[in-house]
Amino acid sequence: MTTLYDAPVDDLIEAAAEKLAEEPAIEEPDWLKFTKTSADRELPPEQDDFWTRRAASLLRKVAVDGPVGIGSLRTAYGTAKQGSNRYRVRPRQKVGGSGKIIRTALQQLEEAGYVETAEGEGRVTTGEGESFLDQTATDVLENIDDPELARYA
Repeated sequence: MTTLYDAPVDDLIEAAAEKLAEEPAIEEPDWLKFTKTSADRELPPEQDDFWTRRAASLLRKVAVDGPVGIGSLRTAYGTAKQGSNRYRVRPRQKVGGSGKIIRTALQQLEEAGYVETAEGEGRVTTGEGESFLDQTATDVLENIDDPELARYA
């Protein structure tokens, strides 16, 4: 049986984002066009399907690392601060990703039934979420041309 670990990550996230776009619970909030993905960014995300890609990426991240909280996800989606430290001597500092984007996407994934809150531990995937990712991984491996990866299908 194919699991989410067998498929290439980029292909899995892309395919999961396409499937999540059809999910009624996952919809882009109105405020997304005004927000940034991190404190060191100057502009909002430019991708048309940013919201579904981020939701798919978060679903995979929770499945692999779960139980996981907002703080550790902010660290994972953060960057090394550049911008204002450009001409300074001190080293770059880490900047966390946007907690509002992560929290809202996880709440929508909870509403869809793919993620649930584990009391005091963070978020974990449900059986439906695991099944969704495994089925998506199977679909990805069936459509891949690499014979080395096709043997897992």
